[in-house]
Amino acid sequence: MDQLATPARFHATREAMAAAPPALLPHPPTTEQLLCQVARALRQQLPPPLAALQACVIIPAKDEADALPATLAALAAQITLGGQALPAGMIEVIVLANNCLDQTAEAVRQAMHHHPGLVLHVAEVHLPPIDAHVGRARRLLLDEAAQRLESTIGPTGVLLSTDADTLVAPTWLAATLSEIEAGAEAVGGRILTQATAATHCPVRRMQLSDAVYRVLLRQLEDRLDPCPTDRWPCHHQHYGASLALTVRAYRRVGGLPVVPFLEDEALWQQLLRHDLPVRHSPQVQVYTSARRCGRVEVGLSWQLREWEALSAQHQQPLVPCPHELVRVWRARHCLRAWWQAGASQPGPELARLARAVEVPLKELLLQARQCSTFGQLWQWIETTRGAVLPVPLSGALRDLRAYLRKGVPGS
Repeated sequence: MDQLATPARFHATREAMAAAPPALLPHPPTTEQLLCQVARALRQQLPPPLAALQACVIIPAKDEADALPATLAALAAQITLGGQALPAGMIEVIVLANNCLDQTAEAVRQAMHHHPGLVLHVAEVHLPPIDAHVGRARRLLLDEAAQRLESTIGPTGVLLSTDADTLVAPTWLAATLSEIEAGAEAVGGRILTQATAATHCPVRRMQLSDAVYRVLLRQLEDRLDPCPTDRWPCHHQHYGASLALTVRAYRRVGGLPVVPFLEDEALWQQLLRHDLPVRHSPQVQVYTSARRCGRVEVGLSWQLREWEALSAQHQQPLVPCPHELVRVWRARHCLRAWWQAGASQPGPELARLARAVEVPLKELLLQARQCSTFGQLWQWIETTRGAVLPVPLSGALRDLRAYLRKGVPGS
């Protein structure tokens, strides 16, 4: 009787304190649910876009309070190619302060006061451990920026990416837009390192030699297999410090691949896979820091450390062999023409091209029937044939200069 007389609320309290059956225990949120919460938190911290918005610059930032003021000042100083001020409200900058332990967000808020003419936003989020990397942060930003541009200018809006330790040139935006107006759907800018006291150190010399090799390689590639939208003069870089593409292209390729590092390279490969017109513009320039302690596993800071280790061992970097690349690019040029002509039945010439790119003729024909773009077919060929033979940098530079001076035999 005493038990029956006990107030109902007491029974309820006791039941709530008791261990719940396993089936009734709340499940922890999944990673996908946590990411949806992060995306919502990002959106909720941003005001609606201005009606005049045409281009959105995104900057992922983790513990970048020291570097960001100069980065944002450079963006606030953007001008047209003719030296005039940009139209009010045509550009906005979004900084994502993710998993920060310093005053990154506060540094952005101070920059808002210093540069009232710059439409600048900051959002603070905490990514789950498995997704706490630049690939996820940049994807969140690009997805949000694409939606904002779709609500203003539409699919022709331009997404631009840079890094928190990078200074864009005054005409960075204008030169990018000029390339897109000329027909490119994506633009990789020239990324130069900021001068330091160690400008003449062995690592710097190695870096410059590598840059010369890459640029000369692009010049030779232009002679053997020219890309209509990316003719010489051009360069070799398409990385997060200076990468732009239209909203239309971003949607076409399904967004930025979410990988812990080299997400920019993965995005560029997606653009090529879809045969979208791209441009490596020497007119689009940025200056990034040469710090050795970076924020990603594989990036410029990682490469500088690799060169430093090689220099200490008195060794040279290994790079793809120009002789082999000449053979591959010639074959690619002929294969593209074959593809554009309808990928007709095989003949002696196609068999020779299959041998040149080291893939079985039968599989080449099968893939050609299944692929919807030449970029897709070529990426299959590259994956199937494997990496190009590596050779010492000094010898590769010598061979490249000889090709460009004397011409490629048989051309």
